[in-house]
Amino acid sequence: MYKTFLLSLFLAGPALAQSLEVTTTLVADHKAVFATVESVDTLTARTRIGGTIVELLVDEGDMVAARDVLALVVNEQMAPQIAAATSQAATLRAELTQAREDLDRANDLFTRGIIAQTRLDQAQTAVAVLEGRLASANQSRDVLVQQEREGEVLAPGAGRVLDVQTPLGSVMLPGEPVAIIASDRYLLRLNLPERHARSIAEGDEIQVAGAALGGEVAPTGVILQLYPQITNGRVVADAEVEGLGSFFVGERVRVHVTVDTREVIVVPRSYVTTRFGNDFVALETEEGQRDIVVLLGQESEEGVEILAGLSAGDRLVQP
Repeated sequence: MYKTFLLSLFLAGPALAQSLEVTTTLVADHKAVFATVESVDTLTARTRIGGTIVELLVDEGDMVAARDVLALVVNEQMAPQIAAATSQAATLRAELTQAREDLDRANDLFTRGIIAQTRLDQAQTAVAVLEGRLASANQSRDVLVQQEREGEVLAPGAGRVLDVQTPLGSVMLPGEPVAIIASDRYLLRLNLPERHARSIAEGDEIQVAGAALGGEVAPTGVILQLYPQITNGRVVADAEVEGLGSFFVGERVRVHVTVDTREVIVVPRSYVTTRFGNDFVALETEEGQRDIVVLLGQESEEGVEILAGLSAGDRLVQP
């Protein structure tokens, strides 16, 4: 039986080495650029009336909701105007009460035939005039009260306060800014050289150096918008990346963007051996197998890139 086993090994011969034909494949060419964390919208909280800031309720870095009160502006001229309008309305209200009593007496006297229709019409007209004047006075007072209420500087939207531009006690004119608010949605703004403007498009994926921002940031993002205007030789694009909300606006991070594709030769790492500091592959030729030196490039899941030493159509033998 032992002789039979030796005979079978002799007939089988040596194991055939695996061979691989060298082909080219397309790979994405990535460019490393810096991007900054930006807010989708930057909102400005402005005063609606002129006056003095008597209360300042926020500071840089505070989170606010829409229509939160950020500051209180008081116009010292409003209080006397409201008091005067209130006094005028009270006077007209008293006159209207007296005119209505006069109208009631005129109706009674007209019913008994003591006064003429003219006197009754005059009393009715007096009541109507005073009612109109009182309504006008009340509306004027309401306008002044509303203007006083508009001294509250409200947040135009939810977000984080980036800058408080006016200190407490500042004298403000209508429409002047009080605080700058970054909306609660953030993105990465990329600046690329203009030669890459036609190589990127909306929907392209970018790779984020997440170690710079921490584990909360997603490793990839998607380009949402590509701005058509090139400024100072740079094209601007916005990318959406999950997990940017807890970082500083303007913070820089390195990202990799696919700007082109190129043909490369990639072989499995198992076909490459290293001896004396040089990398070799076994090339199958008509004369037989021989080792040649190759120059290696980037390594990926598919294998290692061969920069020099091989051509498409060569056949390799696994060592």
